[in-house]
Amino acid sequence: MRPRRDVPQDGVRRNEMIRAREVRVIAADGEQLGILQRNDAIAMAKEAGLDLVEVSSTSEPPVCRIMDYGKFKYEQQKKKQEAKKRQAVVQIKEIKVRPKTDDHDYETKIRHIRRFLEDGDRCKITVFFRGREIVHKDRGLAILDRIVQDLADVAKVDQEARAEGRTLQMLLVPKK
Repeated sequence: MRPRRDVPQDGVRRNEMIRAREVRVIAADGEQLGILQRNDAIAMAKEAGLDLVEVSSTSEPPVCRIMDYGKFKYEQQKKKQEAKKRQAVVQIKEIKVRPKTDDHDYETKIRHIRRFLEDGDRCKITVFFRGREIVHKDRGLAILDRIVQDLADVAKVDQEARAEGRTLQMLLVPKK
């Protein structure tokens, strides 16, 4: 699909790109100037050293505003950046354990999970089985229950333990 020539890349028509013969014009200070011929509105904008920017193309006649387009674009970009800064990025961290994980290793993994949850991340605990360990799923469930009990002060279960192939998985989220 080829890009349309009458609409610029940023999607906002301004000055000579506006196609309607008559436009409803709003001045730079927000005052309604009424319905004017497109060329008269462009001349008014040029006289003020500003641009005529189409704000609403769907209304009849289209609404245009006299403004500094460069400044407008700059402020839009700043708003986008500010919104992006405030956006919280939540990651899912994964910890893998085995049914035969020793106590010291278990405690280390609990410390890691606790740190992840305190940082605001979600944590996926995976118990994976090798060989014939798969027949002892009860041991894997016991480990997951023990993890939930040990982290009851900072975490709550978002997704109960479920089996997928040779693994058991559970998702923990931080308590508010």
